[in-house]
Amino acid sequence: MGQGSGGGVPTWERKARCFLCVFGILLSVYALHVEVSKESNPDYRAVCDLGESVSCSKVFTSRWGRGFGLVQFLVAEDHFLNQPNSILGIIFYTLQLSLGLSVSPRAAMLLVLSSWVSLAGSLYLASILLFVLEDLCLVCISTYVVNLVLMLVNLKRRSGLSAAREKAE
Repeated sequence: MGQGSGGGVPTWERKARCFLCVFGILLSVYALHVEVSKESNPDYRAVCDLGESVSCSKVFTSRWGRGFGLVQFLVAEDHFLNQPNSILGIIFYTLQLSLGLSVSPRAAMLLVLSSWVSLAGSLYLASILLFVLEDLCLVCISTYVVNLVLMLVNLKRRSGLSAAREKAE
């Protein structure tokens, strides 16, 4: 698969990153919509609420749905830094999409580092989901999968840049 018009970014990677990031942004926007809707109307039932133990709104409106459940220990619960996790997801996927346009080694390093942070967050939230909330959140699991695949794309990018640099030397 050849290079695309993305300044040296392989076509497969550009398409994969675009799909993953847009999908991640859509999932995050939907999560934000569910959280805001549920908070303003307790009777709201999201499409992803399939049952008592399969409920995304239960997860998004829990204390772990904002600032990973940790920021509230540093600032007030209603402080502007204690944002919904979905806002952090929108920022993360936008960052991934933007940095993915660059072929610089620094951008590749930032892509990998931010992916490691997202995977750590995904593992933390997955454990909360499973062991604390005892819930199955299909939107959450989908974002974990997107984060994992983005990490693989980012590692491939970094190794590809390293190989190209060694070949040029």
